[in-house]
This record gives sequence, C-alpha cells and structure tokens, in this order.
Amino acid sequence: MKNEIRIEMEALPENEGFARVAVAAFITAQNPTVEEICDVKTAVSEAVTNAVIHAYEERGGRIVIRCSLGDGLLHMEIEDFGRGIEDIPKAMEPLFTTRPELERSGMGFAFMEAFMDRLEVRSEPGRGTQIIMEKKFGIGSGGE
Repeated sequence: MKNEIRIEMEALPENEGFARVAVAAFITAQNPTVEEICDVKTAVSEAVTNAVIHAYEERGGRIVIRCSLGDGLLHMEIEDFGRGIEDIPKAMEPLFTTRPELERSGMGFAFMEAFMDRLEVRSEPGRGTQIIMEKKFGIGSGGE
C-alpha cells in the first residue's frame, strides 16, 4: 500500500523550509538514515528554490508537491506553473544559471541528481516545469 501527500503552496522563499521539513516528516515511516533525510531535504530545497527564483522570478505563483511512498521508494513531483525552461539540457549543466545577478551557483539540478536515485525534468515554456525525483531507501533503513 502506498501513502501519498499533496502540498500546494505559494512560491515564496520562506516556504522552502516548510517544504523541506514536510517531506522529511513524510518519509519518517521508512525509518530513513540521517543521510537519506538530508539528501531528500536538499533535493526538495533545490527544486522549490528553482521555482521561486527562476519560474516566477520572485513574483509569486503556485508550487505543488506530490509525494508517494511505498515499498521503500519515495516518488516526488514538484511542479510550478511559471515561465518554463527553454533548453532543459542547458539548464541542467552545472554552474548554469539564468539569474547570475542574484549570485546563484547554478548547481540546483546537479544537487538533485547527486542526492536522488532518479531525476527527470519536464517543462514547456510559458506553462511551467515538473521535476520528478525518486529515492530508494537502503536495506536496513526500514524500506525493505
């Protein structure tokens, strides 16, 4: 049986922390390691921050987070309805940023890819972006 949550929130910088904690609390049923919790929190943080900074350019909008958890697998979808991404492969290159004036590192997608077991980015210019991530919880962490 899968457990599922859906969170819809305003795309505000202060909601990034809430999103991290909410998803971390959701995965506790899998008895994750501290490292697994940190990995998931970092990935959520990067995805939500990308929506706030890039999709909506800090002007507000909606972010929807959908998570499901079952058989030791966390499936997350973080979606915005902002400007979208013109060139996904370019956007995923380490150090690439569309907002250099904000001293952004351009490492958001690289961190998501490093900390999660699966990352997929779907986007349509003018319609928004959906980030799909999965994390398999290790043997002995309650996920098996």
